[in-house]
Amino acid sequence: MYHKKNLLFTFVLGVSTILVASAIHSHILKVRAAKLENLAPPAPYFPPGSIWTRDVSQEPADPQSAAIIGWLARAGGWGQGKLQVDFSFRVLQANASTAYVPFRKGDQFYAVDSDAIKVFPLPAGGGIEGQNDYQCDVSQNDCHLIVVDRSTAKLYEAYQANYTKNALSANFVAVWDLSRIYPPSGRGEQCTSADAAGFPIAPLLFNADELVSGSINHAIRFILPNSRMRAGVYVRPATHAGAPHAPPPAPPYGVHFRLKPSYDISQLKPAAQVVARALQKYGMYLADGGNIALTAQSDLDTTAKYADADFGSRDLGDLKVTDFEVVDLGSPIRVSDDCVRNK
Repeated sequence: MYHKKNLLFTFVLGVSTILVASAIHSHILKVRAAKLENLAPPAPYFPPGSIWTRDVSQEPADPQSAAIIGWLARAGGWGQGKLQVDFSFRVLQANASTAYVPFRKGDQFYAVDSDAIKVFPLPAGGGIEGQNDYQCDVSQNDCHLIVVDRSTAKLYEAYQANYTKNALSANFVAVWDLSRIYPPSGRGEQCTSADAAGFPIAPLLFNADELVSGSINHAIRFILPNSRMRAGVYVRPATHAGAPHAPPPAPPYGVHFRLKPSYDISQLKPAAQVVARALQKYGMYLADGGNIALTAQSDLDTTAKYADADFGSRDLGDLKVTDFEVVDLGSPIRVSDDCVRNK
């Protein structure tokens, strides 16, 4: 009889534990759902009038659009054959309590193109592109480090960054002024940034919070293999170009693609439609060389997760190069690499 009572007690206790755990889990889900239900898209990085938030949905296609799009389609289209998304870029949030660490120039520091700084903000619990912390092997990775401090209107972007011996080192660093509308020459003619084109990175990354909110209110960053970009020139808003190899009419660094207004986005999943609407309204800018076309922010540093939005890296895979057109190509500028920084 004792053993039967003990077994009954154990059974009741087990059921109670399961019920309590289920109730706690349900409560957590309800709290999370409430947070996500009222999630608003992040505020723009730069003031109204910034080129990154310019509505181009009604602008005509550039006269060279068909030639550029046709050439890229024949050359193989996007890297890896389909429009895929890279989620490795982290965007960290700094504030008045964020610790600053000494900054040291890397072994191959871009002295002319970089900003001269002595310290760099490192938010607690943050990390470098593709990493869970601030250590990164710069011999094998790009190791971008992006930190935004809206309280001081500063955006810090570093390339080939690594934290070691109580200091941060990098081979490039830009400090963008978020209160400023930059001129067409950006930080400076012929000057690179943490991206080869000379762009800021963070304002062109979409994230899970935006997908859950249902709105992306800016242009998007994209990249192509160097073998599919025009060599020797760039176009506005780029201020620099990397090492592309293709002849005209290959797309040059800085080219502005827009998803055709006629493209029926209803055939895409809901979260993918949010991205597609942004591609129709704001377009995407060619920022660097690589194989995964679109770049999104890691959800390590957002309220929502991509699972909440039901969005995956291949959910835009049906978008072909020929579904896009070029807007406002402008005049090509010959690459000289003679950076002249703007004051």
